[in-house]
Amino acid sequence: MVSVLCRSFGLPNIELAQDIVSDTFLKASETWGLKGIPDHPKSWLYTVAKNRAKDHFKREDILRTKITPFLVYEYSVAEELDLVFNDDNLNDSLLLMMFTVCDPLLSIEAQLSLGLRVLCGFSIDEIASALLTSKSVINKRLVRAKEKLKKHKVKIEFPSKENLKNRLLSVIQMLYLLFNEGYFSTSVSQKIREDLSYDAMRLTYLLTLDERTNTSRVNAILALFCFHASRFAARLDSFGNQVLYKNQNSDKWDYELIQKGEFYLNISGREHVYSRYHYEALIAFWHTRTNLNEDNKWRKILSLYNNLLTIENSQMISLNRIFALFKVEGAQIALKEALKLNLQGNSLFHSLLAELYSELDVSLQLEELNKAILSTKNETDKLLLQKKINEASRK
Repeated sequence: MVSVLCRSFGLPNIELAQDIVSDTFLKASETWGLKGIPDHPKSWLYTVAKNRAKDHFKREDILRTKITPFLVYEYSVAEELDLVFNDDNLNDSLLLMMFTVCDPLLSIEAQLSLGLRVLCGFSIDEIASALLTSKSVINKRLVRAKEKLKKHKVKIEFPSKENLKNRLLSVIQMLYLLFNEGYFSTSVSQKIREDLSYDAMRLTYLLTLDERTNTSRVNAILALFCFHASRFAARLDSFGNQVLYKNQNSDKWDYELIQKGEFYLNISGREHVYSRYHYEALIAFWHTRTNLNEDNKWRKILSLYNNLLTIENSQMISLNRIFALFKVEGAQIALKEALKLNLQGNSLFHSLLAELYSELDVSLQLEELNKAILSTKNETDKLLLQKKINEASRK
């Protein structure tokens, strides 16, 4: 709704659009609480938003013509706003807003914060919690981002043919970070923020509906999201504690989502151009296989990590590869590779070392587990690590 309003009366009025939508939902909570939810709640919301927008600009027109006619207004809006809240316009407006949010003028941190605020409707508190920072930092980040977009007169429009490829890469990166913030949440008290991940999936799906953005990379990343999201229900136990992959009950996996992931993965391979998202999607695909010999599965995963490192050489990808190496070649060889990484102070690194030492030296395993627990702020991670410490202490 914010995207439709901004598209109608300009990006400089983004705060006004957000206020109108907030007022609309406040009105809904008050009215529906007394009278019950109407038969067509979406239509009710759209009608109220339209009326509030028109009322605002009617007051603006009176202000301009009768009270302060001598002032010069930088922006003007037609008296009859063309606000259409049908599915096509909502999707188109969201698509255009994605490219606006990911304008190269903004840092990736600003893009992510603005995306959560404008595209997903998150409150400042929720954004601060999701990105593990303070409300003041988020407020400043959003203010600066909006001011920069206004200063450079950025419009809500589709990128030119020449700029589309690079702009789409920025959008994909933002959606990737958004999904990961939900799936691998750094939130202090919650491991999985499904709302973040599902918003990223919803927005990525919109990209597949437009032939200009329905690219190989977009389908690959949507496949990746589907495979990861398929295991949501199995990643936490009934007490909210994290369940490791090897201990997950595959009966709880969402096989409909896995099938959708396979569908998008097949489409992504048609161009025969492979990005990091293709390899990550393939790795996630093999993690959903339950009818395959474990050794064969991990050998395929290790081979994919080797390929991934040739196009995206990062410490974290190397770390994930080492676990696959451990499953294929054993702890000694994997440990030799792990100790080459410079990831001291990273909880995942110390957790992996602990896993490798569990077969070699219990005292070193405990040392690494204690380093890991000191390096994480996530409560569910701490509980899992403490459980491992207790188990290792009894050896």
